Amino acid sequence: MDCYTANWNPLGDSAFYRKYELYSMDWDLKEELRDCLVAAAPYGGPIALLRNPWRKEKAASVRPVLEIYSASGLPLASLLWKSGPVVSLGWSAEEELLCVQEDGVVLVYGLHGDFRRHFSMGNEVLQNRVLDARIFHTEFGSGVAILTGAHRFTLSANVGDLKLRRMPEVPGLQSAPSCWTALCQDRAAHILLAVGPDLYLLDHAACSAVTPPGLAPGVSSFLQMAVSFTYRHLALFTDTGYIWMGTASLKEKLCEFNCNIRAPPKQMVWCSRPRSKERAVVVAWERRLMVVGDAPESIQFVLDEDSYLVPELDGVRIFSRSTHEFLHEVPVASEEIFKIASMAPGALLLEAQKEYEKESQKADEYLREIQELGQLTQAVQQCIEAAGHEHRPDMQKSLLRAASFGKCFLDRFPPDSFVRMCQDLRVLNAIRDYHIGIPLTYSQYPQASRKDVYSQWWRGKEKGLRLVLRRLYPLAIQICEYLRLPEVQGVSRILAHWACYKVQQKDVSDEDVARAINQKLGDTPGVSYSDIAARAYGCGRTELAIKLLEYEPRSGEQVPLLLKMKRSKLALSKAIESGDTDLVFTVLLHLKNELNRGDFFMTLRNQPMALSLYRQFCKHQELETLKDLYNQDDNHQELGSFHVRASYAAEERIEGRVAALQTAADAFYKAKNEFAAKATEDQMRLLRLQRRLEDELGGRFVDLSLHDTVTTLVLGGHSKRAEQLARDFRIPDKRLWWLKLTALADLEDWEELEKFSKSKKSPIGYLPFVEICMKQHNKYEAKKYASRVGPEQKVKALLLVGDVAQAADVAIEHRNEAELTLVLSHCTGATDAATADKIQRARAQAQKK
Repeated sequence: MDCYTANWNPLGDSAFYRKYELYSMDWDLKEELRDCLVAAAPYGGPIALLRNPWRKEKAASVRPVLEIYSASGLPLASLLWKSGPVVSLGWSAEEELLCVQEDGVVLVYGLHGDFRRHFSMGNEVLQNRVLDARIFHTEFGSGVAILTGAHRFTLSANVGDLKLRRMPEVPGLQSAPSCWTALCQDRAAHILLAVGPDLYLLDHAACSAVTPPGLAPGVSSFLQMAVSFTYRHLALFTDTGYIWMGTASLKEKLCEFNCNIRAPPKQMVWCSRPRSKERAVVVAWERRLMVVGDAPESIQFVLDEDSYLVPELDGVRIFSRSTHEFLHEVPVASEEIFKIASMAPGALLLEAQKEYEKESQKADEYLREIQELGQLTQAVQQCIEAAGHEHRPDMQKSLLRAASFGKCFLDRFPPDSFVRMCQDLRVLNAIRDYHIGIPLTYSQYPQASRKDVYSQWWRGKEKGLRLVLRRLYPLAIQICEYLRLPEVQGVSRILAHWACYKVQQKDVSDEDVARAINQKLGDTPGVSYSDIAARAYGCGRTELAIKLLEYEPRSGEQVPLLLKMKRSKLALSKAIESGDTDLVFTVLLHLKNELNRGDFFMTLRNQPMALSLYRQFCKHQELETLKDLYNQDDNHQELGSFHVRASYAAEERIEGRVAALQTAADAFYKAKNEFAAKATEDQMRLLRLQRRLEDELGGRFVDLSLHDTVTTLVLGGHSKRAEQLARDFRIPDKRLWWLKLTALADLEDWEELEKFSKSKKSPIGYLPFVEICMKQHNKYEAKKYASRVGPEQKVKALLLVGDVAQAADVAIEHRNEAELTLVLSHCTGATDAATADKIQRARAQAQKK
């Protein structure tokens, strides 16, 4: 244990800091780090190097090379830089490399040097050029801040949704500030800059002078400033050699340290552990590294090589040509277990486990001591937590064995934390491997749940696993299966990313790529072939995209992409096969806008279902187009129907309507539909007659049916006209009598009704007269006609007028069982009792006979 703590360095009395090697770098750099633009992504991310000849007096004749390495120094990409001078490099939260050029254009590259996109920081930046730039991270995404040659600042808080903001001008600023940085406060990005002894804070509205509280006197310039990883704290390095540390709001001072060095440092970054009360800053000069905090002493390291600092959530990564190290505050659990002469329960449990392996009785003594203090649960938890913060697998195993040993003596210790730690460490050790090169720490690795673990791995708008971004698909799948992530969220998405990468391999034929993707993916749930096809189309491989769409089972996903690829006819076939009318309509409207009228109609003619649907659409939206379709197909029957509808919908003048009907009649004759043609001609005659009636009699007749026209004439007292109209249009007598009977009853013209009934023998009989009169509640008139009803309907007529006794006599006389039953059903109450008895006696006599 003494040897284990040999690299611990105390900072005051409350904290220890240790530095250990992550990797031995084997990247064979051709340039010194000081001669390159350097950018390293957080969370164990990749490193980008670009030799910077633009800083020298004479630019090199050879173009610089942009190189991307893993954190272990393994090359990921190398490309010849053919664009303009670069001012700054930085990594986005999605691990995309942002290259800020002098002209304000930002080029975005992937991990493997593949160009993604570019954007400009505005015309003002283009005109004044870029002096300096910062890439920073906010809760909204990755941002870029630019200092122009006019000493003005422009920034965008999220390069994924570019919204440029020009910051207010700093009064009297004639030269570049000695130092500046981007701050994120109150969900907004700000700029903090130093001009001589003054500090200015720029927000979207104003430029404010700010003063750090408790700053040592005599400061004439600020040489360096650093913001903590979480943007909560700020450190300022002054020309007096003092380092001021406080809150980023500049309202509270944490501490101040005199390093007795006035030379400006190369880098200054924060080194703090989450939830730690200790605040420390790491300052690097050419050959010296210093850790300072709220203590009179500092920790100093000698740098043998030119080094670069990368701030992390829980420490600082330090890499040089030969090594990559990690400096951080020793976690509480590790400190309590491993510090010299520790009597913490975790330390005792670790010793007990070691003695147990030696088969020594001291193991029992240590255990009894822990149990007597009631701290065995705490000891197990300490060992589990400390194991998570260890980088060496052998030390992890030692601590986990101790925790497992202690669990055996607890009755109800929940195993979740132990099992989760074992799983997490196995994943962390796998990705920390030299060939993978992602030195993620346990503090950077989410601990709440497996869902959080997954969300940590999936980063950025493209939603790709960090391992997938490095094209390490087998390991990514193994981790998902090991963590038992749902297939839709884990393996399926990895395979989808693999397929998107596969379509970019242009040296393989479309047929082979499509077959390989289908064999690998099959019907894997959660995989969208349309997304993969869209990626293939984006890479210029249209035929491959079409082949991939054949495997997409959802037509709603196939069709939009086919339309985008200008394969509209194929999209129409797919939409028709799906049976989704909305999808078919979408394609039809697209085709209509894409093709000329003749080609569009010809396409429809080859697709009967599409033609039928388009006709339905035109019936409601485009009537003229519908007419053109019927004309093109010589469909005279439908063309006639179209003109009939048009005569009602479009025309208001009788002459126009008659002309439309005449066109319809001609079309029906051409279609050899004589019935429809005759009916149309009759309608034309009726319209002319109705207009004449309106002119002569007044009132409204146009658009009434033939029957309603007759009824209206009768109601108006024009019976002769009604009869003449019936003769002209050959209305049958029965129908005419019904119409006239109903109209006269509605008028309650009983005298005229009686005359009408005696005009000649009724073709409909007289029972309807009885029914109509009773419907109008006129029993007196109904009885007049009941006597005239024929024998076969006599009983029904008598029952309608309420003469049950006479109806019974007629039924008995007819000896009709059905009529007798009908009369009996109308016999109610004491008044009809005698009639019912008479019927029953008649029935009995009939049965005897």
